[in-house]
Amino acid sequence: MNKRLIVAAASLLLTSVSSSAFAEDKFVTIGTGGQTGVYYVVGQSICKLVNRDSAKTGLKCTAPSTGGSVANLNAIRSGDQNMGVAQSDQGFNAMEGLGAFKDQGPWKELRSVFGVHPELFTLVARKDAGIKSFDDLKGKRVNIGNPGSGQRATIDVIMEAKGWTNSDFKLASELKSSEQAQALCDNKIDAMVFVVGHPSGSIQEATSSCEAVIVPVNGPEITKLVEDKPYYAMGKVPGGMYTGTDADVETFGVVATFVSSTASDSDTIYAVVKAVFDNFDRFKALHPAFAVLNKEKMVTDGLSAPLHDGAQKYFKEAGLMK
Repeated sequence: MNKRLIVAAASLLLTSVSSSAFAEDKFVTIGTGGQTGVYYVVGQSICKLVNRDSAKTGLKCTAPSTGGSVANLNAIRSGDQNMGVAQSDQGFNAMEGLGAFKDQGPWKELRSVFGVHPELFTLVARKDAGIKSFDDLKGKRVNIGNPGSGQRATIDVIMEAKGWTNSDFKLASELKSSEQAQALCDNKIDAMVFVVGHPSGSIQEATSSCEAVIVPVNGPEITKLVEDKPYYAMGKVPGGMYTGTDADVETFGVVATFVSSTASDSDTIYAVVKAVFDNFDRFKALHPAFAVLNKEKMVTDGLSAPLHDGAQKYFKEAGLMK
C-alpha cells in the first residue's frame, strides 16, 4: 500500500510540475505585413531571437503576415495581437483618433517598444507609362494598396493634400504589397506605391523583371506635409540600388516602429527588447534595411507613443536612456 501511495504521489508531483511548466509558457503574436515587405522580416527576425531564449523566458513567438500598419494597430487594440510593426504616422493617428482611426477615437494605451528602420514613400512606375512625377498619376492605373496597409493610409494623406479622390485615377486597385510587382509587370497597372525600407524585394522584383523606374514624390504639398507633421521627413532612394534608377530620387517618409500596448506586461516586453538588443549585430544582419540601425536612435526616433515600461526598464539598464 505504501508503495502504491508513493507511486501515486510521485505521479501527481510530476503532473503538477509538468502542468506548471506548461502554464508558464506565454505565446506572443507580432503583426507584420506582406511577405515580400520588410515588416514581415522585422517580425520574423524578432521572433527568431525571442524563441532562442524560450527555455529561459517561457515566451513563444509567432509573426504572421498581416495587412500592415493600420491592421496591426487595430489588432493590438482589440487584443488579437500582442505587438506589431507600424509606421510612425499611423501610430500617431491611432493615439489621437485621426485618419483611419477616427471612428475608434483616441487610443492612449498604445506604447512604443523601439523604432526600427526608416521607410520611404516609394512610387514605382512602368517606364512606358510616361509618369515622371506624382501629379502624372492622374488618369493612370495605380495600385493604392489594400485597406489597412500603411501605403494606403499614406497615399490617402497625399491625395487629401492635393484634393484628389480615387476617381482621379483610371483605376485605383487595392492589391496587397506582395501582389503589386507582378501586376505592374503584367501591365495590369501603370504604377504602384509602397512605404518601405530599402532595399525592398518587391521593388527589386518590379525593376528587374520589367522596365520600371522610381519616380520622385516632392513639390509644395509634400513640403508642407513634412513641415506640419513631426513624424514625416524628406529622404532619398539611393541611385543605383535598383535597375533603371541610376540617380538619387527624392521623396519623404516615416519610421517603422515596433509597438505594443499597456495590455502587455512589462516582463514580456522587457524579454523581447532584451532578445533583440542583446543580439544586436545578429539582428542587423537579418536584412539589408537594418544595416543603418543605431541603438540610441531606436530609443527615440519616430516614436509616436510613450515607451512601454518594460522597454524603459531594459534601456535604462543598458545605459541607453536615463
